[in-house]
Order: sequence, then structure tokens, then C-alpha cells
Amino acid sequence: MKQSASWLLHSRELVHYTYDLEPLNLEHLAWFVSTVTGSRVDEVRGYLTELREDAELRRIVVEGLASSPRRSTTDRVVRYGRRIGWYALVRALRPEFVVETGTNRGLGSAVIAAALLRNGQGRLATVDIDDRSGELILPPYDQVVERVVGDSLDFLAGPVARRQPIDLLFVDTGYTPEHERAELAAVTPLLAPHAVVLATKTYMWRELSRWAEEQQREFLHFGEQPHNHWYRGVGIGASFPSLVRA
Repeated sequence: MKQSASWLLHSRELVHYTYDLEPLNLEHLAWFVSTVTGSRVDEVRGYLTELREDAELRRIVVEGLASSPRRSTTDRVVRYGRRIGWYALVRALRPEFVVETGTNRGLGSAVIAAALLRNGQGRLATVDIDDRSGELILPPYDQVVERVVGDSLDFLAGPVARRQPIDLLFVDTGYTPEHERAELAAVTPLLAPHAVVLATKTYMWRELSRWAEEQQREFLHFGEQPHNHWYRGVGIGASFPSLVRA
């Protein structure tokens, strides 16, 4: 109740809550990313620190939040939550082609783009049905991002998503289990053999874990523990081939 009262007094966020993660939760996240990617855990910790210390990204996102058409429901403070794990996954996997379904405001897209720029390779294609989406995909991060407005299933059937094999997929539309199941079915033939598939709703439904079992892949879930926030958080579900860990 104390955390809820503080949020009501100090936060503008009514939806899409942002928050930092508890220190122990960050350590669990480092081991999660290490297991999914086969990277050393100390290397992954370095990636997590790298994003937290990226002052340029933080400055650009704050400016984007301040000028956003939805600034009345936005806190002008950068809190990455699970997206810090997205950054580490991109840095560790060094994908050439990343696809994200569910752009929303574009905070996750900007984080992914920052990792791609650090890698010196790769592009992101991101889709959202809301034409207001992506306002935080600002220069220089827009250089490696192709933003599409439309239905994710139409997008996955179209030329952008089929341009080359997908190395890393973020499923973040969050409509219904049926929609996520349809997205996974549509993307299956588009994935590179080594592809990693991530989803944010694995704390709510079993679509990614079921798909992973059907495809004879691995599955893990990381649960968020927000720091000083009443919201319980979501997480990251990951499906990956066994060879990724070899």
C-alpha cells in the first residue's frame, strides 16, 4: 500500500509501467541470458552495466518522453525493466536480423537498436497496429530500425519479415494467447536454424513453451521483480535451440 500511494503521488503512468529491477533479480537475469546465449555470465553482467551507463541513450529517450504526444501519461525517467535483458541478448547473440512484434512507444526498439549499433551489425524490423507507436525510435537509433504500422500477422506474411532469415524474434503484441500462437506459427518457417524467440506473456500463458516443445527446442522463463514498485512485473520467456548453448 505504501508503494501504491507513492506511485499515485509521483507517477504519471497509467499503463505500460516502467521500473528498475531488484539487484538480485538482475543477477538472475544475467544467468538467464548466459544460459540462453551460451555466453559467460561475467560477459553478460558487462552488457547489463553497459546499458545502465549509456548516458546518450538515456538522454535521447528522456527528450523523446518529454516531446511525446502521450507525455501526460509518461514519467520522464528512463527505467528499462526487462528490456535491459533484451539489450544483453542482442549484444551476446550479435544477430543480423531482428524482428519485434509490438513496438508500442518504442523504448524496447531503442534499446535493441542501441545494442545493434554497439555490435556494429544487424537491423531491426518492428511492427505495431497503432500509428502512434515508435515515438522513442529517434536518431541515431532509427538508422538501424524499419518501423511498420499494421497487423503483425500481415507483417509476418509480407516482404519485410521475409527479407532474410530471422535471427532473433521479440513477441510483444500481447493481444491474446490465440494471437501469439498464430504469430509463432507464421514465423516458424522464417527463423534461422540458430534463432532465439522471446515473449513477454509467458507469465500468463503457455504458448511459447508449447511451441518450443513442438519444435524440439529449449524453453526458459525469467520473472521480473520490480524495484520499489507496486506492479509485480512480467518477464522474458525464451525458446532457443540446444546448439545455442553448445
